[in-house]
Amino acid sequence: MAYEDRYLGRYLDNRYEILEVIGTGGMAVVYKAICHRLNRAVAVKILKDEFSSNDEFRRRFHTESHAVAMLSHPNIVSVYDVSHTENLEYIVMELIDGITLKQYMKKRGVLTWKEALHFSLQITKALEHAHGRGIIHRDIKPHNIMVLRDSSVKVADFGIARLQSMQNDISFTKDAIGSVHYISPEQAKGEAVDARTDIYSLGIVMYEMLTGRLPFEGDSPVSVAIQHISSIPLLPGEINPDIPKGLEAITMKAMNPKLEERYQTINEMMDDLEEFRKNPEQVNEMAPSIVGKITPPMEKDYDDDDGKGKLPKNVRERYTPSARPAGLKGELVKEEYLKKSKSSRRVSITLGVFLVLAFIVGTFIFLWNFWLSDIFSKPETIAMPGFVGTKLEEVLMNPHYTDRFNFNTTYEVSDDYDEGYIITQEPAEGRTLVKSKDKIDVKLVISRGTNYVKMPNVVGKDYRQAIIELEKLKLVAEKETMISDTVEMGLVIKTIPSEGEELLPGSTVYLTVSAGPEINYVLVPKVTGFMLNSAIDALEEKNLAAGSIALVADDSDIGTVLYQSVTEGSEVAEHTSVDLRVSGGPNMVNASVQTGG
Repeated sequence: MAYEDRYLGRYLDNRYEILEVIGTGGMAVVYKAICHRLNRAVAVKILKDEFSSNDEFRRRFHTESHAVAMLSHPNIVSVYDVSHTENLEYIVMELIDGITLKQYMKKRGVLTWKEALHFSLQITKALEHAHGRGIIHRDIKPHNIMVLRDSSVKVADFGIARLQSMQNDISFTKDAIGSVHYISPEQAKGEAVDARTDIYSLGIVMYEMLTGRLPFEGDSPVSVAIQHISSIPLLPGEINPDIPKGLEAITMKAMNPKLEERYQTINEMMDDLEEFRKNPEQVNEMAPSIVGKITPPMEKDYDDDDGKGKLPKNVRERYTPSARPAGLKGELVKEEYLKKSKSSRRVSITLGVFLVLAFIVGTFIFLWNFWLSDIFSKPETIAMPGFVGTKLEEVLMNPHYTDRFNFNTTYEVSDDYDEGYIITQEPAEGRTLVKSKDKIDVKLVISRGTNYVKMPNVVGKDYRQAIIELEKLKLVAEKETMISDTVEMGLVIKTIPSEGEELLPGSTVYLTVSAGPEINYVLVPKVTGFMLNSAIDALEEKNLAAGSIALVADDSDIGTVLYQSVTEGSEVAEHTSVDLRVSGGPNMVNASVQTGG
């Protein structure tokens, strides 16, 4: 059985039934599942064994995921739950009906600048929400951006991206090749990062949307990373002349390798995008001054290995597809090589002695921690602190708690507690627990607040009344019609989502409304000149009916049809009635007969 298939059919926490695999990454496998408590489809991301077995990684996973679970924005994939069972670590997320931006670009090729602008504005709004809460994504790339059927986008893997960056460090192995094209220069150097890192990566994504290609390519992840530090790519307009100068300038400013000349906040970038959207011609006139500030790193900003601070020529030059990344070292002459070889032997001997001493000390520390200390010490107990009524964020930011406890959280709607506050805990406050090397598992139930509304039952109601009810709950209704032989025209047949599901205000509800039975149209036959019985048969063959029949005085044979109310060849709905005038002979007194048709 494949690794990805071993959880199929299983239940997690007696709540989430795993149905199928929908994605596999370097760290986790994503499954489609059903939450039987809320009766809705969700996505469950299960960490692979090599990460779940690492205590430090698990601690960071919980801390990061709990923080991200507090994010609530239309352009961010929602995290519903973070938990574990047995040796599994998993998060429960919103199930997205869409594809990644990378897949979208592969299908569409170069996007129009208006479409790229539409997507970019939504991504900046997602980053503004996250940055405002102190969360940096660190791995913005098309693979982590979902495109929905309505052309809206959602950014995924907040927090998880940070864990990925911790695991990959800056070694740039082959597993990092998917992200190295989008990393910032400061990430490539292994330096501390801030919100401007996400801005740089978004600039790369915009460049790719507008041109259909990446700004930097190379034979290895390392060569691509070096280009982020030391090269400037071709202007997007040189690849695609249809790109407006203003949008090109915004993209290049976001990609500026110098932190101080890049956008300092995502709000600044979003303001420029909005200004361009409103006044593209005015921003186009300003574009040359913005692009002019983008220059390759100066020699003083770069130190090569010989310590002379001279930037190699091939790094100073603008990057082209045929250019090679900057060299890391010059070749050593023979004398330098011999000198360095002798120095290396002395260092090796010193290092060997140090490693032996370190091994002895490490062995003693290991024996003391895992064996000797238990012989000379008594079990230490602690009293369970009280978390109820405390904000989860404050608990997770306190190392006194995170070093001792492993928090497993679930979220519930509450009228008594504001969003983000702890409702219940297990073990209870004050309970005496034996302190051990392993962290103590604590289950917390967190309030979602009262912002959620329940989907009302509007099936069977007139669609206009249903829309009024939904708008009162601040929900947006969209209507589509469907032919039905059983449901009266104008009544709601079904809704998505269904009755009772919890929704955020502003969510869209799709109404399927009956258009009534399907109507068939037929051509009216000619029945004038027919005898009455033959005329009625001809109408019934076409699923039409004889209406009123008037007898009039005429020299024609009695029973001959003289007139039909609907002209022959006319297209009418089935079961339409056709009135007739029929000869009653020359001496007939005019009369009318109503048929049963």
